[in-house]
Amino acid sequence: QVQLVESGGGLVQAGGSLRLSCAASRIIVRLRAMAWYRQAPGKQRELVAGITSSGSTNYADPVKGRFTISRDNAKNTLYLQMNSLKPEDTAVYYCNTAIVWGQGTQVTVSS
Repeated sequence: QVQLVESGGGLVQAGGSLRLSCAASRIIVRLRAMAWYRQAPGKQRELVAGITSSGSTNYADPVKGRFTISRDNAKNTLYLQMNSLKPEDTAVYYCNTAIVWGQGTQVTVSS
């Protein structure tokens, strides 16, 4: 069974940084299109960033220039580097590929 396990969330002050990790099992990350989504309380889940198997990336407008999606092929892990965090980035962040979702990791940014 394919599994995605996120980690790296936490509480950070505005302007700070966090790096989220998504460890994958039973899939090869570099061969899949993968993405990070987030869901804030009372809001719909939204795409944050995506990366294709060829390495092309795309970002939601609110995070462009602040977040970076990447992968470590040796570790079979997807990352999301988040810099210059804002209170509006507070959400549960999910790793995704096709129909598979991780359990999510909470990111809270205090003002």
